[in-house]
Amino acid sequence: MSIYDQLKALNIELPPVRTPAAAYAPFAQTGQLVFISGHTASKNGQPWTGKLGKTMDTAEGQQAARAVAIDLMGTLQAAVGGDLNRVKRIVKLMSLVNSTEDFTEQHLVTNGASELLAQVFGPDKGAHARSAFGVAQVPRGACVEIELIAEVE
Repeated sequence: MSIYDQLKALNIELPPVRTPAAAYAPFAQTGQLVFISGHTASKNGQPWTGKLGKTMDTAEGQQAARAVAIDLMGTLQAAVGGDLNRVKRIVKLMSLVNSTEDFTEQHLVTNGASELLAQVFGPDKGAHARSAFGVAQVPRGACVEIELIAEVE
Protein backbone atom coordinates (compact mmCIF):
# COMPACT_ATOMS: atom_id res chain seq x y z
CA MET A 1 0.00 0.00 0.00
CA SER A 2 1.40 3.43 -0.93
CA ILE A 3 1.91 6.18 1.62
CA TYR A 4 -1.10 8.09 0.30
CA ASP A 5 -3.29 4.98 0.28
CA GLN A 6 -2.29 4.34 3.87
CA LEU A 7 -3.13 7.93 4.87
CA LYS A 8 -6.51 7.59 3.17
CA ALA A 9 -7.17 4.25 4.90
CA LEU A 10 -6.38 5.90 8.23
CA ASN A 11 -8.68 8.82 7.34
CA ILE A 12 -5.80 11.28 7.70
CA GLU A 13 -5.69 14.52 5.76
CA LEU A 14 -2.35 16.26 6.07
CA PRO A 15 -2.48 19.89 7.13
CA PRO A 16 -0.56 22.71 5.47
CA VAL A 17 2.67 23.94 7.02
CA ARG A 18 2.01 26.00 10.14
CA THR A 19 3.39 29.50 10.37
CA PRO A 20 6.37 29.42 12.76
CA ALA A 21 5.65 30.83 16.22
CA ALA A 22 9.09 32.46 16.48
CA ALA A 23 12.24 33.19 14.44
CA TYR A 24 12.90 29.86 12.70
CA ALA A 25 12.12 28.00 9.48
CA PRO A 26 9.60 25.13 9.54
CA PHE A 27 12.19 22.89 7.86
CA ALA A 28 15.71 22.91 6.46
CA GLN A 29 17.40 20.50 4.09
CA THR A 30 21.07 19.68 3.81
CA GLY A 31 22.06 16.99 1.38
CA GLN A 32 19.54 14.18 1.63
CA LEU A 33 18.44 15.05 5.18
CA VAL A 34 15.40 17.15 5.97
CA PHE A 35 15.16 18.57 9.49
CA ILE A 36 11.60 19.41 10.55
CA SER A 37 11.43 21.98 13.36
CA GLY A 38 9.65 21.02 16.54
CA HIS A 39 5.87 20.92 16.25
CA THR A 40 3.72 21.29 19.33
CA ALA A 41 0.51 19.39 19.88
CA SER A 42 -2.67 21.14 18.85
CA LYS A 43 -6.33 20.24 19.13
CA ASN A 44 -9.12 22.02 17.26
CA GLY A 45 -6.63 24.63 16.03
CA GLN A 46 -5.46 25.55 19.53
CA PRO A 47 -2.48 24.41 21.60
CA TRP A 48 -3.19 21.03 23.21
CA THR A 49 -2.20 22.06 26.70
CA GLY A 50 -1.54 19.91 29.71
CA LYS A 51 1.07 18.31 31.89
CA LEU A 52 1.55 14.55 31.82
CA GLY A 53 1.29 13.13 35.32
CA LYS A 54 -0.86 16.04 36.51
CA THR A 55 -3.66 16.98 34.09
CA MET A 56 -3.16 14.28 31.43
CA ASP A 57 -2.58 10.54 31.38
CA THR A 58 -0.34 8.53 29.09
CA ALA A 59 -3.16 7.54 26.71
CA GLU A 60 -4.14 11.18 26.10
CA GLY A 61 -0.48 12.07 25.66
CA GLN A 62 -0.20 9.36 23.00
CA GLN A 63 -3.12 10.91 21.13
CA ALA A 64 -1.42 14.30 21.30
CA ALA A 65 1.84 12.81 20.00
CA ARG A 66 -0.11 11.16 17.16
CA ALA A 67 -1.59 14.56 16.28
CA VAL A 68 1.91 16.04 16.23
CA ALA A 69 3.04 13.28 13.83
CA ILE A 70 0.23 14.25 11.44
CA ASP A 71 1.38 17.88 11.52
CA LEU A 72 5.00 16.80 11.02
CA MET A 73 4.00 14.77 7.95
CA GLY A 74 2.23 17.81 6.53
CA THR A 75 5.41 19.86 6.88
CA LEU A 76 7.54 17.00 5.54
CA GLN A 77 5.27 16.80 2.51
CA ALA A 78 5.88 20.49 1.81
CA ALA A 79 9.63 20.03 2.34
CA VAL A 80 9.78 17.29 -0.32
CA GLY A 81 7.86 19.24 -2.93
CA GLY A 82 4.47 17.71 -2.20
CA ASP A 83 5.42 14.03 -2.63
CA LEU A 84 5.99 11.91 0.47
CA ASN A 85 7.08 9.07 -1.83
CA ARG A 86 10.43 10.90 -1.95
CA VAL A 87 11.00 9.97 1.71
CA LYS A 88 13.56 7.17 1.92
CA ARG A 89 13.37 6.86 5.70
CA ILE A 90 12.27 8.56 8.87
CA VAL A 91 15.65 8.79 10.59
CA LYS A 92 14.97 10.24 14.04
CA LEU A 93 12.39 11.81 16.32
CA MET A 94 13.08 13.90 19.37
CA SER A 95 10.13 14.29 21.71
CA LEU A 96 9.71 16.75 24.57
CA VAL A 97 6.91 15.80 26.94
CA ASN A 98 5.59 18.45 29.31
CA SER A 99 5.50 16.37 32.47
CA THR A 100 5.79 16.32 36.23
CA GLU A 101 9.13 15.33 37.72
CA ASP A 102 7.79 11.95 38.79
CA PHE A 103 6.18 11.05 35.42
CA THR A 104 8.28 8.37 33.73
CA GLU A 105 6.29 7.35 30.65
CA GLN A 106 7.61 9.89 28.12
CA HIS A 107 8.68 6.98 25.92
CA LEU A 108 5.14 5.60 25.90
CA VAL A 109 3.65 9.02 25.10
CA THR A 110 6.02 9.32 22.15
CA ASN A 111 4.86 5.94 20.85
CA GLY A 112 1.75 7.78 19.63
CA ALA A 113 3.93 9.45 16.98
CA SER A 114 6.33 6.56 16.34
CA GLU A 115 3.60 3.99 15.78
CA LEU A 116 1.73 6.22 13.33
CA LEU A 117 4.88 6.94 11.31
CA ALA A 118 5.60 3.20 11.11
CA GLN A 119 2.00 2.58 9.96
CA VAL A 120 2.15 5.25 7.26
CA PHE A 121 5.68 4.69 5.94
CA GLY A 122 5.93 0.96 6.64
CA PRO A 123 8.21 -0.97 8.97
CA ASP A 124 11.41 -0.22 7.06
CA LYS A 125 11.00 3.44 6.10
CA GLY A 126 9.06 4.29 9.24
CA ALA A 127 11.38 2.72 11.83
CA HIS A 128 13.54 5.41 13.41
CA ALA A 129 15.93 6.29 16.18
CA ARG A 130 14.32 8.32 18.95
CA SER A 131 14.78 10.31 22.12
CA ALA A 132 11.98 11.17 24.54
CA PHE A 133 12.52 13.67 27.34
CA GLY A 134 10.41 14.95 30.19
CA VAL A 135 10.58 18.75 30.41
CA ALA A 136 9.18 21.33 32.81
CA GLN A 137 7.37 23.24 30.06
CA VAL A 138 6.78 23.32 26.30
CA PRO A 139 5.99 26.53 24.34
CA ARG A 140 2.43 27.83 24.79
CA GLY A 141 1.79 25.19 27.45
CA ALA A 142 1.53 22.38 24.91
CA CYS A 143 1.74 18.86 26.29
CA VAL A 144 4.13 17.53 23.63
CA GLU A 145 6.63 18.89 21.11
CA ILE A 146 8.31 16.66 18.53
CA GLU A 147 10.92 17.27 15.85
CA LEU A 148 11.76 14.92 12.98
CA ILE A 149 14.69 14.14 10.69
CA ALA A 150 14.03 12.33 7.39
CA GLU A 151 16.22 11.10 4.56
CA VAL A 152 14.87 11.93 1.09
CA GLU A 153 15.70 11.04 -2.52
